[in-house]
Amino acid sequence: MPVVRGKDIEVLYSASTIARRNLELAKEIAARDYHDLLVISVLKGSFIFAADLIRAMHDVGLSPEVEFIFISSYGAGTTSGEVRVLRDIDNAVSGRDVLLIDDILESGKTLAFTRNLMLERGARSCSIVALLDKRMRRQLAIDADYVGFECPDHFVVGYGMDAAHAFRELPFVGIVKGDA
Repeated sequence: MPVVRGKDIEVLYSASTIARRNLELAKEIAARDYHDLLVISVLKGSFIFAADLIRAMHDVGLSPEVEFIFISSYGAGTTSGEVRVLRDIDNAVSGRDVLLIDDILESGKTLAFTRNLMLERGARSCSIVALLDKRMRRQLAIDADYVGFECPDHFVVGYGMDAAHAFRELPFVGIVKGDA
């Protein structure tokens, strides 16, 4: 078990497992007939997943434009309260197929808000790819079109996901187990 910052981290999904799944996801995405595809990474947690998935999409013949949106949820908890756009995309989405990339689908509030925003702006379609799906935490009726892995009901870190801004750099997804 790796020790990072004095904490034992149980590896849930290894770097090689994630890389294989990214290629499979890219093939699934390429099999769909997207028109003028715009990929939007939902920051911050998705940045590593988005980079790797976009490169895998290139490897299977896709050439999407890439954007970033910074969405934040305010309130009592990280997935409750008001959802707001802190940094918007620059491109118009009208008439385009949009693919939102996020690290984890939990309550569904952030992704529902973001998908609805893209559709209100005239997107032809708005699909979702999530690295992790934590279905037991869902508060809204929303599903990802593409899912990397089902996530157990644990707080996960690594591969872009953090705990108080730490552990984002880990090449795997893991569970913080405690002091080393």
